[in-house]
Amino acid sequence: MRPHGARLLVRFEGVDDAGAAAEFAGALLYAPRTSLDVASDEYLDADLIGCAVQGDDGTQYGEVERVEHYPSSDMLVVGGKLIPMVGAIVTSIDPHRKRIIIDPPEGLMD
Repeated sequence: MRPHGARLLVRFEGVDDAGAAAEFAGALLYAPRTSLDVASDEYLDADLIGCAVQGDDGTQYGEVERVEHYPSSDMLVVGGKLIPMVGAIVTSIDPHRKRIIIDPPEGLMD
């Protein structure tokens, strides 16, 4: 495996040419969590899904349903609403306690 631009190039034993590799196009690859190098300020989508989201004023907004990835920022989906994962809005993430604190601008959660 090696980086190639914004993607990873992966070689599998027994898959020696592009034709053989084409059979795997669109396949999902999984790796054990313990094999991933995740920095202390980085999170996997799975770390965030199910976290309770609350305002810094204590308002409960629900749980993270999924994480969507956009060019401008990643978004938490909570109650069908998109919350940009930017420092001005997401002020605290504690995946061990399954809690995310936000300071939403007016109208974001309406």
